[in-house]
Amino acid sequence: MLVCIAGVDHFYTDLAGFPIGKNEERRERGSNTEGTEGTEKTWRETLTAFLCVLCALCVKDFSGVCRETATYGMIVLMESVEPKKNFAGLRVLSLESRRGPEMAKLIASYGGEATVAPSMREIPLESNTEALAFARTLMDGGFDMVIFLTGVGTRALARVVETIYPLEQYLAELRKIAVVARGPKPVAVLREWNVQIALTAPEPNTWRELLRALDEHAAAVTLKGRRVAVQEYGVSNRELLAGLEERGGKITSVPVYEWALPADTGPLRSAIAAIARNEMDVILFTTATQADHLLQIAKEMNEEGAMRGALSRMVVASIGPTTSERLREYGIAPDLEPAHPKMGYLVSEAAQRSAELLRRKRSPAG
Repeated sequence: MLVCIAGVDHFYTDLAGFPIGKNEERRERGSNTEGTEGTEKTWRETLTAFLCVLCALCVKDFSGVCRETATYGMIVLMESVEPKKNFAGLRVLSLESRRGPEMAKLIASYGGEATVAPSMREIPLESNTEALAFARTLMDGGFDMVIFLTGVGTRALARVVETIYPLEQYLAELRKIAVVARGPKPVAVLREWNVQIALTAPEPNTWRELLRALDEHAAAVTLKGRRVAVQEYGVSNRELLAGLEERGGKITSVPVYEWALPADTGPLRSAIAAIARNEMDVILFTTATQADHLLQIAKEMNEEGAMRGALSRMVVASIGPTTSERLREYGIAPDLEPAHPKMGYLVSEAAQRSAELLRRKRSPAG
């Protein structure tokens, strides 16, 4: 039985399968909107489902269809409503892991032929040996500068450090040295922590702008002979590290891992092969890390070129700006982002728009 509560992000839930009473969803931090993309807010999901059950017990007649213009808080029983079939049999690939079954069910409810290939598994924070070594060196006064590249990575690094030191002690050490931020996302986090920023790269905030800014402000923020830690999240930026070393910096890369490839990469490899054979129509990305892992395995398989070609003829749906930014860094242009960075909206809007997008992309003039 499907129940909808309007006004709370137009949330839908299957009461038969909802894990009431247990917070089983943890945030996919690699993701999209700095740690919130790709997942619903757990407390809101649980509260909403509880309200749905409660109201279902108290209200006698609540048949009908939930519409975008529904009154806030309206409870709608959707058991007799036929699901929309906008995908109309299109082959839809999801790279979800923990929420794979839920995603497959959503795709099927919109008439898609769902394939779910898990692409990630969570890594315990304490296994981040490089980040822990960075923390100990920082506490011993072993760095003159720290460069933060991503907002999500800035927060993730702090979470790792907190496993061995109090957060305020970590921040106090950062306030003693030069702190450089690549763009607005790490800047926002550092300002929240009241950490002074010595230099920020101008738009479009790539590693090239960062190196250029360091060159232009070399008198104030010098690299020569300085011990520099570079926070990295996801794929390492070898060009940036090489550029920093060329400018005389003694560079320590500090990768922060919260997600790794799944223990069994077989389904992901099969999905990549299917993409390369043009056997998929739509691909859904709900975190930036999914893009990292898809490209990583495709390269290992020597299928990257074929996969990229096939993706240009598929609908590439991204859950939000952070994931879209990562895709563009790989030269993959997203075809759509939903109005809200949530899984339900992503599937719904992809279902509505995929047929027309495919028609355009696959037409001779597309």
